[in-house]
Amino acid sequence: MGLFQKKEKAPREPQYYMSSTNIRTLNYKVYYMKLWEKVLYFLLAFAVGAFVGYLFYGGIGKDEFGEPTMLTRILDISISTITGLAAGKVFLPVRTEQIIQKRRSQLNSQFRDMLEALNTSLGAGKNVMDSFYAVNEDMKVQYEEDAFIINELTVIISGMANNIAIETLLEDFGIRSGIDDIVSFANVFKICYEKGGNIKETIRSTHEILSDKMEIRDDIETVVTANKSEQNMMLVMPVLLIGMIKLTSEDMAANFVTPVGIVSSTIAIVLFVISYLIGKKVLDIKV
Repeated sequence: MGLFQKKEKAPREPQYYMSSTNIRTLNYKVYYMKLWEKVLYFLLAFAVGAFVGYLFYGGIGKDEFGEPTMLTRILDISISTITGLAAGKVFLPVRTEQIIQKRRSQLNSQFRDMLEALNTSLGAGKNVMDSFYAVNEDMKVQYEEDAFIINELTVIISGMANNIAIETLLEDFGIRSGIDDIVSFANVFKICYEKGGNIKETIRSTHEILSDKMEIRDDIETVVTANKSEQNMMLVMPVLLIGMIKLTSEDMAANFVTPVGIVSSTIAIVLFVISYLIGKKVLDIKV
């Protein structure tokens, strides 16, 4: 082995797995954009980034009469291209994370409804397996065919039909979801089912806890929604303000392409970005 041997790149986590019954299952912890999605989101971010870059730094290198020179045109194209590329590169992982969080939020909400239906079926005197069959039919009425919980119940029903332990199926579901509530439920269900505990009480308690957590999360989201809107407005305000100044006053706009103006604009942009990131962190409340 050489001293400077190149490290092998770790394989990326797959977006889909195959269940033991040969059904494709979703890994909710990752999302890999299709080519058209990458191109679309990159172009949108590039356009915004290029516009902002030109707005703040366009017009550098004019002559003493305020007329654009060849240097001005080169800098305008170069700066717009650089800021556009940077915006596209930054936005793609941000958008990916947004999609992942949205999917997991939908799954968590659907899982709560599944527990409610499961609790009702068990309360009616059905056993665990029959209850899951009944829940599958209930969820098909409540959700569309391609809903996450419908797909997961299809995997569970198929597994039970092939003599795969229900606790193994739920454990796999929890691992793929990456959601603490589902993982915890799968672990508690496994212990309770294997030890002969009260499954009905376990599911009822889990449903109550999950419902309370989601209600608290919804209340918090309602409270911070206005603050998040204000935060987004504060991020857009500098762009609108600079745009208005440059459109309404040429003399004022000329100050932005001086060395002092360039440094001041750069410092202001950095401060606004830092403030936005801090505000986003503060408003991101976990339950």
